[in-house]
Amino acid sequence: MTPNPSAMSMRADCTALTPPPLRLSGVSVTRDDRTILGPVDWCVDAHERWVVLGPNGSGKSTMVRIAALQLHPSVGEVDVLGERLGHTDVRTLRRRIGYAAAALSDMLRPNIVARDVVMTAKFAALEPWWHSYEDADRAAASACLGRLGIAHLADREFGTLSSGERQRVLVARTLMGDIGLVLLDEPNAGLDVGGRESLLAGLEQLATDGDTPAMVLVTHHVEEIPPSFTHALLLRDGAILAAGPIDVTLTAESLSATFALPLVLDRRAGRWTAFAA
Repeated sequence: MTPNPSAMSMRADCTALTPPPLRLSGVSVTRDDRTILGPVDWCVDAHERWVVLGPNGSGKSTMVRIAALQLHPSVGEVDVLGERLGHTDVRTLRRRIGYAAAALSDMLRPNIVARDVVMTAKFAALEPWWHSYEDADRAAASACLGRLGIAHLADREFGTLSSGERQRVLVARTLMGDIGLVLLDEPNAGLDVGGRESLLAGLEQLATDGDTPAMVLVTHHVEEIPPSFTHALLLRDGAILAAGPIDVTLTAESLSATFALPLVLDRRAGRWTAFAA
C-alpha cells in the first residue's frame, strides 16, 4: 500500500528567503551497519507547526534529537537557526531550542518548583544553582507558565504535580528565553484523557499565537494533533513517506501506508481520529 503521490511533497528547500529554523539535508543515522533513519531531507519554515507521525521504531525521536542538537547524524547536514551542526557551539545554540522529551521529566529533582523548571531552560540547565538568575528571569518563567494556563502552579514542587501538569510545565519550559524553534517529543505519552485534552488545549493556544516560533510535535496518534497545526511528516522504517501541508499530506491512504494497516481517517471540528478499516 503506497500513499498518494500528490501528498508526497518532500521539501529539502524552504520557501522563505531567510534561513529557516530547521533544515535537514541528506541526513542518515547508521547503527551496527543498519540505517535507522534516512536519508532525510526536511525543512521547517518560520511559524510552521509540524506533526511527525509514525509507528514505534520509525525514527521519529532520532530525527527530533538531531534537530535538537542532542545527536549527530552519521551523514548529512543539519542547519538550525542559521547555524550548521559541526560549525557552531552547540552548547550556546541549544539555549535557543525549546526541547521537551519524556526522559526530561525523570531527570528533574522532584522538589524543584515549577517556576525553576522553566527558568533553568535559559541556560539549558536542570538546577537553579548552576547559574545566576535575576527577578526578570523569574518573571519570564512565570509568564511562560501563564501561556500554558498554569501560572498558579509556579510555586508547586514538580513531583507533586499530576502527569498532565508536569507535561504542561515541560512545554512551558520550551518557551523560556530567546527561542527560535520548539521541539516536543511525545508530550502526551502516558496521559489520561483529561491530561491529554488539557495539554492539547495549551498546545493549540501556542499554535495560534503569532509570537510562538516554529513548532514540531512528535506523536503516534492523530488524535493528539492540535487543530491549528499546518504540516505533517509521516515516517516509517526511517524513511519519509509523505511531508507537506497537513490537509493534503495526512490522508487515509498515507496513514495506512505509514502504519502498515488499512485505516479510516476522519476529521471533525479540526480534530483527527483514525481506526482500523
